[in-house]
Amino acid sequence: MHIIIKISRKLLRMRKSVLAATTILFVLLSSTIAYLLEPATFTHWFNALYWVLTTMATVGYGDYFMESIAGKIFTIFLYIFGIGLLSLIIGKIIDSLGEYNRRKEAGKLAYTGKNHVIIINWSKKAQYAIDELFSSNPELDIIIIDELEKHPYDHPQVHYVHGDPTREETLNQANIQQAQSAIIFADSRIDDASLVDGKSLLIASSIERMSSHVHTTVEIMLENHIKNFHHIHINEFVLSHDAISRLAVRSALNEGNNDIINQLLNRRYGEDLFPIALRPEWKTYGDAFHELLSMGATLISDRNDMTINRKLSEPIPAEARLFILCDDETYRKIAG
Repeated sequence: MHIIIKISRKLLRMRKSVLAATTILFVLLSSTIAYLLEPATFTHWFNALYWVLTTMATVGYGDYFMESIAGKIFTIFLYIFGIGLLSLIIGKIIDSLGEYNRRKEAGKLAYTGKNHVIIINWSKKAQYAIDELFSSNPELDIIIIDELEKHPYDHPQVHYVHGDPTREETLNQANIQQAQSAIIFADSRIDDASLVDGKSLLIASSIERMSSHVHTTVEIMLENHIKNFHHIHINEFVLSHDAISRLAVRSALNEGNNDIINQLLNRRYGEDLFPIALRPEWKTYGDAFHELLSMGATLISDRNDMTINRKLSEPIPAEARLFILCDDETYRKIAG
């Protein structure tokens, strides 16, 4: 009994790879011994392998069984050691799965995909942003970076990375090099607005240094800090309370404005803005405007220039980036 306990302790301390190799070797050797002991019973080595596996798994169909004394002694040996070894393997697999889930929940696993969106600093606004991203592209992978103890958003396509987003190893764990974009939300846990923007600036600088190609959007608390963010080539910035204030004023002065703006802010309802690729037959803005209008879409702007409806006769520059207003179905038809 002491020997069995001693062997069991050694098996428990084995590395998983060594234990797996030991189990495979044990099964193959046991199958060979079983076949050599009673070749007439099994008629083929594969049948002996099948018997060993069913015995170790405690299934015991009874279609093969040892008849000789030596064979029955070997069967007892297989009961004692084989079943215990297989149980140990199953336990290790369950432990590994549990450890994987624990590490995933704690944000300790690295993400290896690409073309994902990184959300930095968790808040209710970040949750709404993820909902909106999924309504636009249900197949998108999203990475959350924060210092929470547990994964904040339960979804199979949302991966969590725990750590300081200003640190290189944290951004590498989120695979920043192969991300398509990053959204930095203001850290609501910091009371001082200047410190909040300072942290966002430091995060944006780290992303710019490591992966300047990643499209970066930053939520800024104080308007006078915008010029600081321009120095590190932020693609887009959003003033934290600016949009709410402007919407409130528009609602007070012009009834119905908010319904239109809310449609543009929410991709799940009504019309939306979409980028559209230039076509060779479009020489002027007018050519593009009229063709798109006939397909059910309205040409709105060239980048941030929304005055193109007053210069339809002007040629479209090669670097133009056009945006149209339409619903999802119309956009899919136009984009082919």
